[in-house]
Amino acid sequence: MRRVPALTALLLLVGLAGCGTRTPSEESQVRDTLVTFARSVERRDYQTLCEKVFAPKLLRGLEQIGLPCEVAMRRSLGRVKNPKLTVGKVALVAGGANAEIRTSADNQAPSSDTVELAKVKGRWQVSALAGVKRPRAQPTP
Repeated sequence: MRRVPALTALLLLVGLAGCGTRTPSEESQVRDTLVTFARSVERRDYQTLCEKVFAPKLLRGLEQIGLPCEVAMRRSLGRVKNPKLTVGKVALVAGGANAEIRTSADNQAPSSDTVELAKVKGRWQVSALAGVKRPRAQPTP
């Protein structure tokens, strides 16, 4: 009779061992995409940007004017020295996500922007640059 409780406990432990493989949260997945975005910009890895980070929706505009994504990235980032992209607040919204990013580079003013992300075939991808955040005017005394 004592074997039944021991066997039950063993089966429970084996069952719980498989529970450690949880899927990362949506926010975590969005942040992972943005980390890939940042690393790809810093390393000038245009192929990763174009094939994994940017959503097809974002690439359509380039396709319409006949400019391959990698060529466009090379033109826009080619002369930029030490590009950096940092991720701020991430918000999940209906149909996607918005993320605040800050970009900087040598001899250029830093910029704060918002990017939109969409889930495409189970993966989060950057779908649009939503807008630039302008610094707020400081009240004068």
